[in-house]
Amino acid sequence: MSTTIDATQQTTALTEDQADVLVRERAAESRNASRVLAGLTRQQKDDALVAVGETLVAHAETIIEANAEDLRRGEANGTSPQLLDRLMLDTARIEGLRSALRELAGLPDPIGEVVRGSTLPNGLRLRQTRVPLGVVGAIYEARPNVTVDIAGIGLKSGNAVLLRGGSAAASTNAVLVELIRTTLVANGVPAGAVQTVDDGGRPAAAAMMRAVGSIDLLVPRGGHGLIQDVVRNSRVPVVQTGEGNVHVYLHQDAPVERAMQIVHNAKVHRPSVCNAAETLLIHADAATAGAAAMTALAESDVVLHTDERAAALVPQLETVPATEEDWATEYGALEIAVRVVDSLDQALEHIRTYSTGHTEAIVTDSIAAQRQFVAGVDSAAVMINASTRFTDGGQLGLGAEVGISTQKMHARGPMGLAELTTTQWVVEGDGHVRA
Repeated sequence: MSTTIDATQQTTALTEDQADVLVRERAAESRNASRVLAGLTRQQKDDALVAVGETLVAHAETIIEANAEDLRRGEANGTSPQLLDRLMLDTARIEGLRSALRELAGLPDPIGEVVRGSTLPNGLRLRQTRVPLGVVGAIYEARPNVTVDIAGIGLKSGNAVLLRGGSAAASTNAVLVELIRTTLVANGVPAGAVQTVDDGGRPAAAAMMRAVGSIDLLVPRGGHGLIQDVVRNSRVPVVQTGEGNVHVYLHQDAPVERAMQIVHNAKVHRPSVCNAAETLLIHADAATAGAAAMTALAESDVVLHTDERAAALVPQLETVPATEEDWATEYGALEIAVRVVDSLDQALEHIRTYSTGHTEAIVTDSIAAQRQFVAGVDSAAVMINASTRFTDGGQLGLGAEVGISTQKMHARGPMGLAELTTTQWVVEGDGHVRA
């Protein structure tokens, strides 16, 4: 069954039964492809990754034209600026995708890695090795770069991927998937390694959640509504990803220049992504650093939702009184909540109350404060004197990522190659039988 999509046509709504058939047929193709992928050498996988990157750059004009259709449709439908930013692909971002695929090719192959091993007193030889999960499904929205990221990391880790990219990026994803599949086949990799069910629409996304036994792991990437819908309704194992109510805390000794740079980068560098800062906590004795950081944000048109004490630090600036809702809000835009606290303990209590477990940062020269912050924060990533924007598979040297896991099983933080594997016990004997 071809997975090529005519993105210019409206998909016909499928019944639940039709959607189940569509997903299970494609997942069966993915399963067959995964068996081939599991046996590929590292060189075969790396060559294919590099070739996909070159293909994307060579066809950049075609990709950008398709992306322009999605952007026009999004603007007409009133899509927010931050979502349009996530949706957009230009020459620089396509070059970035090629670089990410090249970096991924340069990483060690996790498949076959021996996690641990030993020889028992009875002579049995044991080793626990990494093997692919098999078929990884992804449901995401308005992020065509995710199509390439997941396809690439799936290939490198020996997994076939089944994608549902959402209607917002339908034109772009159709072109990307077709280019990827054509390139894989030309490099000896089965086309079933990368498939989409976008032509099945939302019913196909729901069917993916029901596809127990056909899909081994489901990864949602998107806003709060999408992620929670998948978490609540999926019968397939899910890795909860992406929700990022991220905090930056300025301790009492926070250096002014460093605090200003880190806070500004964490919020302004790319405000629509999940590792962007959403709340700034300022120790009462860090007033100068806090005021400098808030001023820098305001100069970049960031709306400051402040408590009374934070507003008093910058009387020359226009601020918005913060509400209880602001502390729990992931803005995904040029907005940030700001609160003054009296101690590190109070900052930690605020974070425990409102954090989504993604990333938290502290700015301080105090080793004791750093250790207390790390010990007191229950999040996937903790930054010490660094921007929260570094919670990213590429930035942490993991290559591309399928998402940032905010749960504790089976993966946490950026999900790189190792996080898309499971393990297998290999037991060697010499005619051993159990007494």
